[in-house]
Amino acid sequence: MDPDKWFAQYDEKLQDAAQKAEKAEKALKTAGGSATSQDGEVTVRVNASGAMADLVLRPGVRDFEPEHLARVILETTRQAQREMGAQVVDVMTKFVGEGAALEAVKEHLPEGYAGDGKGDVFNIEAHRDKRPDDEYFDNPPEVFK
Repeated sequence: MDPDKWFAQYDEKLQDAAQKAEKAEKALKTAGGSATSQDGEVTVRVNASGAMADLVLRPGVRDFEPEHLARVILETTRQAQREMGAQVVDVMTKFVGEGAALEAVKEHLPEGYAGDGKGDVFNIEAHRDKRPDDEYFDNPPEVFK
């Protein structure tokens, strides 16, 4: 093969990779997620890094106990982060395809991503022990097996 032709092809591949990387970077910068609590009283929006960008508390939260409100905000934030994670996975799938690079991205999403089959993990209310205190402390859950 002619060295000049080889270098020209290699340069073309590098330019193509740079264009794809630039497109991916732009798409990732606009990624974000939002979620609303099951009762509709809390809405959270997160930016591309997963940090909270907006929090909407509706009038009904005035009736919540502080601990309950905190749990709802955290759960809703995690749901929004998972939505953002799904966007990241979608963008990266388009630009790098399936493979080790995509798996590395998935593994480093702290809250996972919507569609990974782990959506109920963060439903705190569903996993909370709802027994009365006396019964709970008489028969505590087995933590270590």
